[in-house]
Amino acid sequence: MRNPSPASSSPSTTKAPSAKTTKTPCCSKVGLKRGPWTPEEDELLSNYIKKEGEGRWRTLPKCAGLLRCGKSCRLRWMNYLRPSVKRGQIAPDEEDLILRLHRLLGNRSVSILLFTFLFSSLVHFFERIMISYSAN
Repeated sequence: MRNPSPASSSPSTTKAPSAKTTKTPCCSKVGLKRGPWTPEEDELLSNYIKKEGEGRWRTLPKCAGLLRCGKSCRLRWMNYLRPSVKRGQIAPDEEDLILRLHRLLGNRSVSILLFTFLFSSLVHFFERIMISYSAN
């Protein structure tokens, strides 16, 4: 047990500057491809996920034969390749929902985006449940 000593200004009691703590990277990024995805990579990723299912993002690139990090694969799937990602014109009922949310929440776009993200996540969740039940 350390005995408390009276306050002294000796250099031996001053604390050394601590090293900066850094976040552990998602991957080593050495030898990985960066930049735009090619159609071949999209096809590899889509085929692998259709065969094996979503998840295990850290091991997916190696198993699928991709030279990308798991985070990059996850983001590519979630934002571009997932079949439930809607593209094109906004339907009239969706436009009405956005306008009603704007009236309710005001110009808090973050709140509106959060709501739409949660809504689309719930839709995706229930789609997965329905697919798993229909497969049984």
